[in-house]
Amino acid sequence: MFRFVILGAAKIGKKFCDAVRLTENAEVAAVASKSARRAEAFAKENDVPHFYDSYEEMLRQEKPDCAYIAVTPNDHARLTRLCIAHGIPVLCEKAMFVTEEEAESTFALAKERNVFCMEALWSRFLPANHRAKEWLVSGRIGEPKLSRFNIGFAAPLDNTNRYFSRALAGGCTTDITVYAWMLTTFMLGKDYRGIKVSALKGGDEVDVVNQITLEYENTLAALTATLVTDIDEEMVIRGTEGSIRIPRPHFARECFLYDASGQLLEHYTDEKTVNGFTWEIAEAMRCIREGLPESPVVPWADTIDCAGVFDQVRDSIGL
Repeated sequence: MFRFVILGAAKIGKKFCDAVRLTENAEVAAVASKSARRAEAFAKENDVPHFYDSYEEMLRQEKPDCAYIAVTPNDHARLTRLCIAHGIPVLCEKAMFVTEEEAESTFALAKERNVFCMEALWSRFLPANHRAKEWLVSGRIGEPKLSRFNIGFAAPLDNTNRYFSRALAGGCTTDITVYAWMLTTFMLGKDYRGIKVSALKGGDEVDVVNQITLEYENTLAALTATLVTDIDEEMVIRGTEGSIRIPRPHFARECFLYDASGQLLEHYTDEKTVNGFTWEIAEAMRCIREGLPESPVVPWADTIDCAGVFDQVRDSIGL
């Protein structure tokens, strides 16, 4: 039995527990929170056998096969390093790091200790996104020329919540831009020649709207993210012979392929996935069992580069 533990008693941990129950030969053995009351409540609600009010004590006592980090991004680097220090593999919620320096130094430590680490970017594993990429790389839309990725919603206006609090590493970048960048580069690659960023500041001194343009040799990719207004969430890639559309690509249940005149050629619907977290869990288990330090689907270099984009967005508005 492959044993996970959870650092943090957040709501997202429930989805993780549900996904582990759908995974063969896997279980969540324990949860820890800075609050014993929250840890106990989470354990009872999700049928987790053990709970702790100390992350380090849980790691020492449980000696799990992997730790899932489910706290807010401001504490991801510290807790990832704590797990690495105990020789425990890490699956850390997005955004795994707030800055490029955090990412580089933490992965350097993981490399030194030969400990597996992966950002839990579940969207990169979803079958609908993989089908869309298959259409793209096989030339079904010809040469891609324009790509657009829109993501966002009107978050609750409270400067102390995880969306708008600078102390919690809130803002568009760590909450949703991470999806836009990670999925755009998953589709189009990372060999872009230039990047332009702009943003608007709000909340408790965080970015609340940002726009990023990636300039490839023959393609322009526009990424838009917002936490202050609802937006039609989709990714559209237009090529010389057709286009691909993915509604809500970070959840990706379906994708559409069109010809150059706009006629629908194929509509793929993912009828297999029950809980999208199962794919990243299976990948983490595979990599750890095979002794791999990182996953080829979400490699360290991609997480480092994404954190570097966060730096650029904040620099653009003086944060």
